[in-house]
Amino acid sequence: MDLVIQDARVIDGTGGASYRADVGVHEGRITTIHHEGDTGPRPAGGQTIDAQGLALAPGFIDMHAHSDLALLRDPEHTAKAAQGVTLEVIGQDGLSYAPVDDRTLAQVRRAITGWNGDGSDIDFDWRTVGEYLDRLDRQGIAVNAAYLIPQGTVRMYALGWDDRPATPAEIDRMKQLVAEGMREGAVGMSSGLTYTPGMYADDSELTELCKVVARFNGYYCPHHRSYGAGALQAYEEMVNLTRTAHCPLHLAHATMNFGVNKGKAPDLLALLDDALAGGADITLDTYPYTPGCTTLVAMLPSWASEGGPDSILARLQDDETAEKIRHHMEVIGADGCHGVPIEWDTIEISGVSDPGLASCVGKTIARSAAQRGEEPWVTARRLLINDKLGSTILQHVGHEENVQAIMRHRVHTGGSDGILQGFKPHPRAYGTFPQYLGRYARELGVMPLEETVAHLTSRPAARLRLPDRGVVREGYRADLVLFDPETVAAGSTFEAPRTLPTGIPHVLIDGKFVMRDGLRTDVLAGRSVRRTP
Repeated sequence: MDLVIQDARVIDGTGGASYRADVGVHEGRITTIHHEGDTGPRPAGGQTIDAQGLALAPGFIDMHAHSDLALLRDPEHTAKAAQGVTLEVIGQDGLSYAPVDDRTLAQVRRAITGWNGDGSDIDFDWRTVGEYLDRLDRQGIAVNAAYLIPQGTVRMYALGWDDRPATPAEIDRMKQLVAEGMREGAVGMSSGLTYTPGMYADDSELTELCKVVARFNGYYCPHHRSYGAGALQAYEEMVNLTRTAHCPLHLAHATMNFGVNKGKAPDLLALLDDALAGGADITLDTYPYTPGCTTLVAMLPSWASEGGPDSILARLQDDETAEKIRHHMEVIGADGCHGVPIEWDTIEISGVSDPGLASCVGKTIARSAAQRGEEPWVTARRLLINDKLGSTILQHVGHEENVQAIMRHRVHTGGSDGILQGFKPHPRAYGTFPQYLGRYARELGVMPLEETVAHLTSRPAARLRLPDRGVVREGYRADLVLFDPETVAAGSTFEAPRTLPTGIPHVLIDGKFVMRDGLRTDVLAGRSVRRTP
């Protein structure tokens, strides 16, 4: 053996009862599991870890990550490695950096500066999905990564930022791009249907793309059209669309937000249960917090975003058009804000691209406006213009009872939706997985620890069709995490969001320590995880 983990409480990821065992690792795989009480010699090897008092689990799979550039920019990637994450699914919410041409790349870099930075420190030496995944492998990354083809980027590539139905030729081009990305290793396709330009696609267009994804045994991962007013109808739309396309569905950061949905998680779960009983293939992910996180520009109505960033800024700088935007947001309820009239006291600035605007961070728009003696829209408009649309926000619109009800569901998986940019990022980026283990399993007893681990390991591995990950089992990859069930906790808070967790001393990828004794090693054991044929 290269390594023997002795006397561990094995929580194997299946949801079954834990057991005590020695686990042997050789050449990146689990080769021996010697249960307590087994006859015969215990495994021996070059290195040993005394796991007395620690639980051994499969590495956690983050089903919704925004580390598309962070993996390249920050080789240590301690934000995720320290949580026990060994695999991230990126390319989320319909906007990422492949497939692109030069025009599309420039546009998407500006569109999601708030998520990933402007990329000025990155050598964008790829254009296709395969080239991006090759770049990850060539550079070496801290944790493994799987990729979703971003439908908004594909639409941007094929027809720009126009708010109109795609022509048959344009749909054929988009289908070709999706097929190429799937052949090159993507595991599915994502959408951001409250983000432009992906939101301009109608159901028939999305269905055609999902048929391509299904042909390659991938899945569709939509950020659907509303998490507020009309949320249930938006969920139902995605269920019906994917059943028509015969495509598996994975609902991104599934929740029921805003005052109109307080206590309505059972309605969502009933909808999903009916579909599952009818044969639908559905899973979902959530993060264990109530506030959401996105960009400030995402709150605008979709008509104000047509044409891309330059067109948005031009509209904001025109007084008459800006007044129409304000009326739509504050009175009607913009589709960017999920059909709910915006409440400025729920919108907290979490990051800015221009360091000169840092005084706004940590304050709600309402508070900043009051300090300046002006209306909130005046403050928001100025910030959008001065920060060139690069500001990120925390949106305090969630409900704890909804969060807990959804995380208990049998098709639930964990996803951080972690945005690592900004002066004050959402703590979920650094705390999602220990938050599940510490607060929700140990302190609140929402689920038993064994069941919680299954939500974070074997269930996402099954959705990704990974034949040798997500379970502690002989022959499986040695992507493993050792944590203390009594002390594991998220250190990150809204006040100190970049604080690392406690109680997770060791993390291994491919049998190599990426965290040891609570410290990040210099190992870059991660690689791209490509679709299994």
